[in-house]
Amino acid sequence: MNWFVSIAAAVAGLLFGLDIGVISGALPFITDHFTLSSQLQEWVVSSMMLGAAIGALFNGWLSFRLGRKYSLMAGAVLFVAGSIGSAFAASVEVLLVARVVLGVAVGIASYTAPLYLSEMASENVRGKMISMYQLMVTLGIVLAFLSDTAFSYSGNWRAMLGVLALPAVILIILVVFLPNSPRWLAEKGRHIEAEEVLRMLRDTSEKARDELNEIRESLKLKQGGWALFKINRNVRRAVFLGMLLQAMQQFTGMNIIMYYAPRIFKMAGFTTTEQQMIATLVVGLTFMFATFIAVFTVDKAGRKPALKIGFSVMALGTLVLGYCLMQFDNGTASSGLSWLSVGMTMMCIAGYAMSAAPVVWILCSEIQPLKCRDFGITCSTTTNWVSNMIIGATFLTLLDAIGAAGTFWLYTALNVAFIGITFWLIPETKNVTLEHIERNLMAGEKLRNIGNR
Repeated sequence: MNWFVSIAAAVAGLLFGLDIGVISGALPFITDHFTLSSQLQEWVVSSMMLGAAIGALFNGWLSFRLGRKYSLMAGAVLFVAGSIGSAFAASVEVLLVARVVLGVAVGIASYTAPLYLSEMASENVRGKMISMYQLMVTLGIVLAFLSDTAFSYSGNWRAMLGVLALPAVILIILVVFLPNSPRWLAEKGRHIEAEEVLRMLRDTSEKARDELNEIRESLKLKQGGWALFKINRNVRRAVFLGMLLQAMQQFTGMNIIMYYAPRIFKMAGFTTTEQQMIATLVVGLTFMFATFIAVFTVDKAGRKPALKIGFSVMALGTLVLGYCLMQFDNGTASSGLSWLSVGMTMMCIAGYAMSAAPVVWILCSEIQPLKCRDFGITCSTTTNWVSNMIIGATFLTLLDAIGAAGTFWLYTALNVAFIGITFWLIPETKNVTLEHIERNLMAGEKLRNIGNR
């Protein structure tokens, strides 16, 4: 049951990955079809993130009222609507509205799936199960790149966007068979049902009863949300840390590679659409395979070491990529620098896939106190999407203002700063129960120590 739960819920990540990947391949053809300016191109990309940020504001309420299971279903239904609307858009305005609807759907999934998985998993496999979500994101990106490459020969961007409805229908079917979260059931006073779910998920009935008792103990203080945030310093610390983590993840700059890969490879000397799409597909495959590293190491090596290594790799990769693109701007580049640019892009994406991409979601699901969990994760998820929207809506503007080299060197500086923040603030939470993390947090331990036993 554990693996069915993780795979079924993580299909929500597949939808996110499909939308990330599909827009990079479809954007050049959409631009030609509607004759878009750089600013409108940025909004075609970032309108999805705007919708996700809007959806994230209501996620806490939706998840509390409907539960994690039916929130996922609502997201899948909206995804079907947004995909079909995008495919049949007669104007760029209609396309933007459909992309916003898609964003609301993805925002619901990006909030609910990690939360659901963290509440279903035992502490020794929690990181691995949540990493499955990120693995499905990367699989979605690869499938979208494959689809884009196939349709790129005909330039059929409508088919690229419309095909996304199919996995959303699959998710609707899978969600029907998912159990409700035992924490949500206990929160609603449905303790017998909560214990039945835990018996399906845990090795022994004794473990199920013990965990239910821990959950019931934690639920003695009801969700406080905004009221608790205002009066409790320790709750504020957890919420702000979650928001910081999500901002760090996005301002690594790695998602601009996902959104604008063909444009980046064009700047790196790949002149044909076929070359650009093949290079983009290689990056997507790198993302997927590197995510396997996180899936199988995050519960052994830990969260903090992964972040340190990942930020370091991304800093080095963006530094060298910026140098390569500067040579192309100056007209002094060789074909070897084109391939070095691809290599550095792959290096950046690999560093991201094995660190910030999955680990930030894991940490954000682990550090929030149960009585403020919905509010805390809503804040961090909203921060993710707002930050995502900012990078998506500014990349082409930055290229015009400071050039390709300056743009990637800006992200180099940010990644270096994130290494220091990881040493200073980020806790190690591997193999620690959510209840133990909460006790340390509420006792006033330093943030970097709340995972200490």
